[in-house]
Amino acid sequence: MGLSAEQLKGSLDALAGIEPAIAAALESCGYPEPRISNPGYVTLLRAIVGQQVSIKAAAAIWDRVDAVTGGAHDPVKVAAASLEDLRGAGLSWSKAAYAHSLAEEVTTGRLNLEALPADDEEAIAALTHVKGIGRWSAEVYLLFAEGRPDIWPAGDLAVQIETGRILGLDSKPTEKQTRAVAEPWRPHRGAAAIFAWHHRRQSNILGKG
Repeated sequence: MGLSAEQLKGSLDALAGIEPAIAAALESCGYPEPRISNPGYVTLLRAIVGQQVSIKAAAAIWDRVDAVTGGAHDPVKVAAASLEDLRGAGLSWSKAAYAHSLAEEVTTGRLNLEALPADDEEAIAALTHVKGIGRWSAEVYLLFAEGRPDIWPAGDLAVQIETGRILGLDSKPTEKQTRAVAEPWRPHRGAAAIFAWHHRRQSNILGKG
């Protein structure tokens, strides 16, 4: 499961002691709520189904995939479904192939979601071996579903923007710069990412976005 409220608070308090700008932002925005997903195959399949569509559309497509496969939660049934059936349920051809890839990786044991490598980069590599799972999706899975404390999705646009705002930079940092400025924040970068998303929401609420 993801980082708990207690873990988030502890990590953010530690970050506030390292970086005064984070301390000031934390004073202004408060602590974020935990962001938690269930670990396992279903969460990854839902991520594939939900790519580039609305939450409502993703839910409707999921229900149709569930019906056509006889149980979308079961990778054996998804692997057995034809690409045409998955396409008919509302998935694009590429997403149908991604769903098949994920189901096959899980059913064959090539991807063991209950025993991903302890090293974060190795775990990301294992997840991105699946067609349709990019680095960002892998990082978000490891952060929200496994609660790995030092995951830092520096390629995320919102993380880049809010890191720049929090630190008072003149412009949005690049992915490389976002990784560099966060090096002193190890091993608490997962909490920093969650706080960046929280900071963005709060700024939008206050009309500062």
